[in-house]
Amino acid sequence: MSAPSLTGFIMKRPWLKQWMIPISKWYADAAGYRKLGLRVDDLIPEESETVMLALKRLPPKEAYDRVFRLRRAFQCSLSHQLLPKDQQTKPEEDYLYLTPIIKQIEQESRERGDLDSMVVNKKKKDKPQNH
Repeated sequence: MSAPSLTGFIMKRPWLKQWMIPISKWYADAAGYRKLGLRVDDLIPEESETVMLALKRLPPKEAYDRVFRLRRAFQCSLSHQLLPKDQQTKPEEDYLYLTPIIKQIEQESRERGDLDSMVVNKKKKDKPQNH
């Protein structure tokens, strides 16, 4: 899930942000997943352990809605049809619901790895010097 990203670079430069936002909106629309009723996080492959754990942490309603969206998109794909406009995902409905959980799991994993590899050195007591 952790891939190189130019997001931070672009967001820090207002002139570049203003130029890129219309392009990103056009690209998201052209990708076509919204026309099948999907959200952007529905496109994340379920093959990694991190994503599988994140899916288990989803609230039951969100998990049910995700499965419904995927099945409906699969049906649309089989019939070579798009959803009616009123059932397509609107840009304001297309939010990240799985990515924050994945990032949290990745941070927990890094923290666990850091704690597992930590070496604890006990301080030696200074012996009193006899004169």
